[in-house]
Amino acid sequence: MHDLAGNRTDLTGYAAQHVGLALDPATRVATVTLDRLDRPERKNPLTFAAYAELRDLFRALAYADDVKAVVLTGAGENFCSGGDVHEIIGPLTQLDMPGLLAFTRMTGDLVKAMRACPQPVVAAVDGVCAGAGAILALASDIRYATARSRTAFLFTRVGLAGCDMGACALLPRVIGQGRAAELLYTGRSMDGEEGERWGFFNRLSAPGEVLAEAQAFAAQLAAGPTFAHGMTKKMLQQEWNMGVDEAIEAEAQAQAICMMTQDFQRAYQAFVGKQRPQFEGN
Repeated sequence: MHDLAGNRTDLTGYAAQHVGLALDPATRVATVTLDRLDRPERKNPLTFAAYAELRDLFRALAYADDVKAVVLTGAGENFCSGGDVHEIIGPLTQLDMPGLLAFTRMTGDLVKAMRACPQPVVAAVDGVCAGAGAILALASDIRYATARSRTAFLFTRVGLAGCDMGACALLPRVIGQGRAAELLYTGRSMDGEEGERWGFFNRLSAPGEVLAEAQAFAAQLAAGPTFAHGMTKKMLQQEWNMGVDEAIEAEAQAQAICMMTQDFQRAYQAFVGKQRPQFEGN
């Protein structure tokens, strides 16, 4: 009955046209690949259609019972070079203000959808990770990268403010206000080692292993108490706007809800039986 009440669905059969989508039924991990095979030299840039499809895909994930974790990666040896210069930047110079605002709100809605979906999102970053691509990595919950990755919030390089798609809210919370200000003002590249040192990346992997290691970590999360993971993600998001007393009360309510789950009972029975719990996400 909870499926009916929550309007749950499966992502199996979801037809993505502008990004790659692969679902591993064994691990329940969905891998979303930023992919421009028609123009690989552009390093997986985003188009209007790709933005919209990613937004809709992450919205759909909020109701997908068959996906418990998500990996976001790029095709080939790069993550994403941001908005396509010819297919986005050029057309934007011809739009009026209502059209421009519709676009910037749509790109922001993608970040909102990534933050709102209950599944942990693990980014696997290699090579170029720039502009909107850097925002997609930032909006993920966990970030794996390589030493050769190059992350740049390069909006000022094209005459824009660094406050794009939530950057001024998200980046300082990840790496601190001063470091975020430097990257957003200058648009300079941050390599993988600096990114790990600053806390932007959780782990560095070898270039040929970063995707597999991100998928393995996502599978580990997917095998855990996924209802509780969703609650953790929601609290991480909501508590930005709370005082400490409010946060403590919110967490008391969240934990009481999780104590009503069958996974909590499974963990207790497994502990009593000196076994490893087998979580099912309910």
